[in-house]
Amino acid sequence: MSTGDIIIIITVVVGLIFGLLYFLNKKAAQKMSVQQEMIDRSKQLVNIFVIDKKKAKITEVNMPKVVTEQMPKFYKFIKLYFVQAKIGPQIMTLICSKHIFNAITVKKNVKVELAGIYIVNVVGMKSPQELKALKKAKKQKEKEAKKEAKNS
Repeated sequence: MSTGDIIIIITVVVGLIFGLLYFLNKKAAQKMSVQQEMIDRSKQLVNIFVIDKKKAKITEVNMPKVVTEQMPKFYKFIKLYFVQAKIGPQIMTLICSKHIFNAITVKKNVKVELAGIYIVNVVGMKSPQELKALKKAKKQKEKEAKKEAKNS
C-alpha cells in the first residue's frame, strides 16, 4: 500500500465518523426537544423551603427506588445536583441543573417551577452573575462617595 491509499482510507474513516456523529446529534436534539416540550407542559409554580443542597451520585442520595431504577445507567456514575426541600408538609429530594443549584440559597423560601422532581426555573431570584454585578456597582459607589468626602 502506498501513502496515497492510506490517506484515502483515513479520510473515509474520518468521514464515516463525522457522518455518524452528525446523525446521532440530530437524533439527540429531537429527543431533547420532545423532553423540553414535556417539561414545559408539566411544570408548575411551587413555593419550597430549601433545607439542604449537595452534589452527589444518585446512589448516595435517598431517592425513591422507582426513580433510581428509571434513571439511565450512566447517571449512576456521575454526580448530579440535588436539593432537599420541604414542599408543604412533605420533604423531598429534587434534581436541578448547575446554574439553578448556584442560584438557590439554603434555609430560605424560594419560588420555583417544578416538573416532577426536576427544578426547571427559580422565579423572582437573581442569578449569581447579577448578584456579583450588583455588589461591584455598590462597591464602586462607596469608593466614589469616599473620594467625594475626601475632596470636600
